[in-house]
Amino acid sequence: MTKRILIIAAFLFGTISTIQSQEFSKHALGVRLGDNDGFGVEVSYQLGLNSKNRLEFDLGWRDEDFFTAIKATGLYQWVFNLDKGFNWYVGPGGGLIFVDYDNENITGDDGETFAFIAGDIGIEYNFDFPIVISLDIRPEIVFGNDDDDLDFDIGFGIRYQF
Repeated sequence: MTKRILIIAAFLFGTISTIQSQEFSKHALGVRLGDNDGFGVEVSYQLGLNSKNRLEFDLGWRDEDFFTAIKATGLYQWVFNLDKGFNWYVGPGGGLIFVDYDNENITGDDGETFAFIAGDIGIEYNFDFPIVISLDIRPEIVFGNDDDDLDFDIGFGIRYQF
């Protein structure tokens, strides 16, 4: 009886360990498209720290109605397996936005720099070949402008894993 319980326990432990293991590579490089009210594109790099955590670094360009901007973002993510190939992730981060205004008469200046803090929550699918696609939302609180803003940056990503 004890031997059966040990065998069943070992089987369950092995199954749970396999289910909880993540399916993302140490490195992923690609693009993330989207923004909160314009169009933006980011070069995106993910560095896997272990099977449950990673860092994401994005460097992007934004084109809004009255300005263009360069945006640098860093995020820490916890990754959770949903089903074979599907993961969801969540984490905090922040960054800097360098803004160049198209109309100097609106602000009296031609550019500014802002800091922001962000959260990130999303879902991704890892194909059988080394491509992963993702959809995420990134609430951001921007500091340094006249009225501290809350923006919701929605993005679609595609990355090559290696």
